[in-house]
Amino acid sequence: MKNNLFLIVTIVLSLATHGNSYAQLPAYKNRIDLLQQQINNKLRDTAAGLFYETTDIAKNKNKHSYLWPLCAYIQAANEMEALEPGKDYMSPVVTAIDQYYAARPPYPGYQAYVASEKNDSRFYDDNQWVAIAYLDAYDRTHKKSYLEKSEMICRFMLGGLDTVAGGGFYWKEDDKSTKNTCSNGPGILVLLHLHKITHKQTYLRTAIQVYNWVNKTLQDPGGIYYDNINVATLKIGRAKFTYNTGTMLQADVLLFDITKDKKYLTEAERVAAAGRSFFFKNGRLPGGYWFNAVMLRGYQELYKVDANKDWINFYRQDADAIWNNERADNMVGTKQTKSLIDQAAMMEIYARLALLEK
Repeated sequence: MKNNLFLIVTIVLSLATHGNSYAQLPAYKNRIDLLQQQINNKLRDTAAGLFYETTDIAKNKNKHSYLWPLCAYIQAANEMEALEPGKDYMSPVVTAIDQYYAARPPYPGYQAYVASEKNDSRFYDDNQWVAIAYLDAYDRTHKKSYLEKSEMICRFMLGGLDTVAGGGFYWKEDDKSTKNTCSNGPGILVLLHLHKITHKQTYLRTAIQVYNWVNKTLQDPGGIYYDNINVATLKIGRAKFTYNTGTMLQADVLLFDITKDKKYLTEAERVAAAGRSFFFKNGRLPGGYWFNAVMLRGYQELYKVDANKDWINFYRQDADAIWNNERADNMVGTKQTKSLIDQAAMMEIYARLALLEK
């Protein structure tokens, strides 16, 4: 009898502890569905196989979106497919991204705007974000094209790596003035992921080389990351954005997973604590939804290792506040005009939170 009573109490306490969390799963899924519906209704040019930058199409700078919002949308689509196996959310976004392909020397890659509409610069980070999503998709599907395109992007980005200012990737192919955390953090992730798939040691060696340079050059003593270094003056651009901390946090965890060296896990937990303390103020994260989505990837990776719910709970709080307070007509954003990148970012966040609930 006592054993049965103990079992009942344990179940009740478990439900009390986790009930609210589990109840969020359908809520997250519903939010994703509503956002996806509005993207299709207001931000998709079906005839062209492309997307619009914002809902105020008449005032958009260009006819169609830059590649950057699609970097957010392709990752969101991957997480949505992971949440709903058998569904196809990525194909329309892949079709759009293909239209940014520019096969100019020295290596092919994706330019910042639709290639058929104008020639544009090629950003190393834009390409890296696409590769990260494609490599995640390859892990799920083993679809060869995802790996092939990621390897193509890796060849392109390696063309932006040199020893000026001590090392690191440039941000932009045709502008050698800065090297940014936002082109080095994701570059490390691409290299580490390709190493895990192919087992080529050159990927790992290069990743560690860049990782060491970023930590030496662009990390503040507390663990947060600065934005960039000017290669001519060596002046540090001291702005701090969530996504830079996120990519380096994720790199720490992946390096621990690959090498089993606990120094990387120790650093991951230091960076994670610093990131939450610095960016999460008064119950909210900063306003850049997509920057925050990228940072969540790092915390999710760490959570898989140490199961510390503190890394996830503050994201739930912020994500709920956005839905409750920064939404109109089932689109998120603090401005009247809604953007593709904001919708995609929150779809990714809600999908990741839903996957964690599952």
